[in-house]
Amino acid sequence: MPTNSITIPANLRPVDGRFGCGPSKIRPEAIAALANSATMYLGTSHRQNTVKSMVGRLRSGLRELFALPDGYEVVLGNGGSTVFWDIATFGLIRQTSQHLVFGEFSSKFAEAVTAAPHLGQPQVIESAVGTRPAAIGVAGIDAYCLTHNETSTGVAMPIVRAAGADADALVVVDATSGAGGIEVDATQFDCYYFAPQKCFASDGGLWTALCSPAALERVASIKDSKRWMPASLDLSIAIDNSTKDQTYNTPALATIFLFVEQVEWMLANGGLSWAAARSAESSNHLYQWAEASSFATPFVVAPEDRSPVVVTIDLDGVDANTVSAVLRANGVVDTDSYRKLGRNQLRMATFPSVDHDDVRALTNCIDHVVAALV
Repeated sequence: MPTNSITIPANLRPVDGRFGCGPSKIRPEAIAALANSATMYLGTSHRQNTVKSMVGRLRSGLRELFALPDGYEVVLGNGGSTVFWDIATFGLIRQTSQHLVFGEFSSKFAEAVTAAPHLGQPQVIESAVGTRPAAIGVAGIDAYCLTHNETSTGVAMPIVRAAGADADALVVVDATSGAGGIEVDATQFDCYYFAPQKCFASDGGLWTALCSPAALERVASIKDSKRWMPASLDLSIAIDNSTKDQTYNTPALATIFLFVEQVEWMLANGGLSWAAARSAESSNHLYQWAEASSFATPFVVAPEDRSPVVVTIDLDGVDANTVSAVLRANGVVDTDSYRKLGRNQLRMATFPSVDHDDVRALTNCIDHVVAALV
């Protein structure tokens, strides 16, 4: 049957058909708030109080959301998490790091460090896609580089300090698709960095790092060592600007505004535990639906490793790309698998902004499409 001839009945479709893993669904209420504030906020100087107060709200909101202990700083900068990998190679790793690799994005930081001429060869612990490795305390490792949620595969890992690690070793966590949708204990990390286009329902191009006193001390120590680094990648400059509620260079003001809207929405409804429970309810529905299905199976075998915010489902007997194409033609978008993983699967975000009723509608839509195709 030609895919363009399959129509999903209106009563089966979600109210909002956005299930992308980033850029993610932005709540209409946040867009409306931005539009209402546009004439006094957009197109204004980021060095003036109009914008600085918004950055201040963001930093204060994140501090509350993650229950940051005294001495932790919320640091902001331009470029997203990809840029932060380079920032960390200059400003957080003293000499030798350990990297847990279990997918496309967790591998990127290890590759960046391996290529850095001023650092020693990192220790890389890798596991097959769909699984996760564990950190191993090793004398001489000064930074343990973890990934809270592997966006490419839908695997999540708990954030805990490695037993036997040196006392001054840092735990540096790429939390881009997990932050805001998975609970985390701030005492277990020293730098938890992420971009806002996932759980925080904003646009990309900004990085945020929650830094412990130990991380701040490491940054200052490396700076004092006279290690060369470009100013745009100098974490000490970003820290200095952030404490003044601004960024080193001009940020996207709409991104910051939408970020604030999402953080304050989460806080108003119960904070991180509420947001995480909201994501878990939606992801659990998808996993349970797949386990009961005749044609779908959760890609991640171990339930304890399954992400609550990025769900990957293998299909059997039907082409996943065709299913995604039919869904898209019917207004249900961004269910495609990660391009480099190369599996016959669907990948769907269950970030806090995604309504649970829409997730239930999504599985009804998939069932309808598959029944029409087979």
